[in-house]
Amino acid sequence: MNLFVGLTSVARLVASLALVCGLALSALALAQTGPVAEYAIKSALLFKLPQFIYRPEPTREQTLVICLLGSNPFGAVPDKLASAPIDGRAVKFQKLSGTTEAKVCELVFIARSESGNLETILRQLSGLIIVTVSDIDGFAKSGGMVEFSLGGEGSAVNILINRKAAQKQHLEFNAQLLRLAKAIDP
Repeated sequence: MNLFVGLTSVARLVASLALVCGLALSALALAQTGPVAEYAIKSALLFKLPQFIYRPEPTREQTLVICLLGSNPFGAVPDKLASAPIDGRAVKFQKLSGTTEAKVCELVFIARSESGNLETILRQLSGLIIVTVSDIDGFAKSGGMVEFSLGGEGSAVNILINRKAAQKQHLEFNAQLLRLAKAIDP
C-alpha cells in the first residue's frame, strides 16, 4: 500500500489545497453565475482526489481516467484540468454512456441527472475498484464514497466520505483528507 509519511504528506496536502483554492478563485473571477463557480470548484476537487486515495495495488495504467456518468455539469473545466498530469500520470476525462464502460475508470463522478437511478448505478459499480463521487444530496449515505455537498448559497463545498463503502472495495483515504472531510455512516 502506498502511504504518505511525515512532512511530505502535509506539504503535498497544503500544495494541493492551494492549487484547488487558486483554481476556485480563478473560476470565481471568470464566472458570471453561481453554478459555474460551484462546478469549477467541484471539478478541481475531483481532479485532486486521486492523490489522496490508497489503492490495494499500484495502478498499472499510465493514464489516470476520471469518468462522468450523466449530464455534464462541469462544462469545459475538466478538459482543461485533464491537460495537467497527476502524480506524474497523464489524465483523461471520459464521458460514459453507461456503467459497463466504467471498467477503465479510477473515479466516476455520477451527475445529479442520474439521481433516479442511483441505487442501480452503485450496485453495478460495486464489483469494481472505482471511487464513486457525486454531488447528489445523500449520496454518501446511499452507499457512494465521496459526496461534494454545498451547505447553501455562497458557502464552501463540503466533502463527505463514506469510508465503509470505500473499504468494501479495498480503498482508503489519506488521513489529512479525512481530517478535512466529514465521515458519513450509511
